Amino acid sequence: MSEIKFGIYCEMQTAPDKNHAELTWEVFRLIEQADQLGYDVYAVIEHHAFQTFGISANPLAMFSAAAQRTKNIRFRTMCNTLPLHNPVVLAGEIAEADILTGGRLDVGVGRGHAWLYPKLGIPMAESGGRFRDGLEVLPRAWTEESFSFDGEFYHLKDVSVAPKPLQQPHPPIFMTGTSGQGFKDAARKGWNICCGGPAPLEVFLESIGIYREACKEHNTQPYLTYVRAVFLADDEATAHKEAKEAILNFYDFNVRPHDSLQNNDALAQEMIDAGYGFYASDMLQQMKQFSYDDLIDQDMVYVGTPAQVTRKLQDLYSQIEFDEFDIVSHYGDIDMHKAYRNQEMFARQVMPAFR
Repeated sequence: MSEIKFGIYCEMQTAPDKNHAELTWEVFRLIEQADQLGYDVYAVIEHHAFQTFGISANPLAMFSAAAQRTKNIRFRTMCNTLPLHNPVVLAGEIAEADILTGGRLDVGVGRGHAWLYPKLGIPMAESGGRFRDGLEVLPRAWTEESFSFDGEFYHLKDVSVAPKPLQQPHPPIFMTGTSGQGFKDAARKGWNICCGGPAPLEVFLESIGIYREACKEHNTQPYLTYVRAVFLADDEATAHKEAKEAILNFYDFNVRPHDSLQNNDALAQEMIDAGYGFYASDMLQQMKQFSYDDLIDQDMVYVGTPAQVTRKLQDLYSQIEFDEFDIVSHYGDIDMHKAYRNQEMFARQVMPAFR
């Protein structure tokens, strides 16, 4: 087993009555602690319009500020939702954040969640083309002094992007999602992938296999990050007693935005046509029916002592040989001292087993 990297992933889930500024500073302090504990990366999703899922509207700003209070930890937007942005503008914003973080920035890219498009006034049918255009424009914007591009939505002539990123040729790129074709494209470009979160492992197995085979075909190095929510305590009974409410909220808060897509046949067909069939299905709604015991039994979250979670990770590694494992430590309106404890116990009592 090669040395595995460890990180933390945060959606900045916000309970309906939670103060946004308070939550933001809570996450900021967790980043500081993660750096002190020796985590490799702290990842935050870009998300808009639904606060229970997350209020992380500008991760680059968060990272630029946190970099001034940390020394070693890297930062990763997971993901920059490319169809929401002009890729030329986004390329410059990412480059500036790379400079302000001292070259500690990773770039996650994805299409984002289907529920964003109706709320933000962007036709869902355009998401695929805008995403593909963005994937082509970003690396060129960072590596070429001037370039032209004739895409589906962006037609550029002799455009230059400044500043250029500190990392050369550009920051590492991570692709997120469940798409086998998307992961195949990532393998062709030599990019990394990230998956997991609240969904069962089975959702990702086929796409992970496609990615690894494509890396062999294109002679690129695979890099897989897997994400799971974790709750740790000194004994199993305490862990389950203290975790239950936050874990159930984690799933409830994740699913609530999907409610906005329900009971609309025209929108369901629009999602299917746009390649968002997963969101047109009832799979997310079914998560509301999972009991706490269901989530534990299906390993959709890891709750227990450090020794128990270590065994869970060893079993997971035997199945997918991940290169990086990111815990979700702050979720579901969790008490802050428990989020701190999750990060500390995992760092001190789980990570050493893999290093």
